[in-house]
Amino acid sequence: MEEIQTQRLFLSKIDYCDSTFYIELVNTPGWLKYIGNKNIHNTLDANNYIKNILSNLQTSYWTVHLKAEQKPIGAISLIKRDYLDAHDLGFAFLPLYTHMGYAYEATHAIIEQLKREQIHSLLYAIAIPENKSSIQLLMRLGFRFVEAITAEGAVLNLYKLTLKEEYN
Repeated sequence: MEEIQTQRLFLSKIDYCDSTFYIELVNTPGWLKYIGNKNIHNTLDANNYIKNILSNLQTSYWTVHLKAEQKPIGAISLIKRDYLDAHDLGFAFLPLYTHMGYAYEATHAIIEQLKREQIHSLLYAIAIPENKSSIQLLMRLGFRFVEAITAEGAVLNLYKLTLKEEYN
């Protein structure tokens, strides 16, 4: 799954050319509040972050771009976390591009591609309980609340989406 296009967006695999964008994204108030401080403040930090993502075969990241402007506005991730038995779907967008349907459009496109590829039968998503807008998006995408868990030193809501049943 290299590049995905929607009506307004294209999603490409994360690359070192995205380093400036990721410096901005991971330092937004929403990222810092809901995901945490990654201590990425310069190009070297960003390139190391991207290198770690690219070297982990259990992780996939897509940079979300506006088609018209060719501008990066967000990111979608699939991460296999040690404490989950399936991949975790994550998303983050620059504040200027939230509440415009871009996150739904991009994550929905990823989910549909995963269904077509039939690689994953199940996806999880985690969110801190205070992250109401992400939880609303997860519910709209079809995720269902499973339970509250404690992981990485925080209480997280765990959501689940079954992909395989679409093909039975």
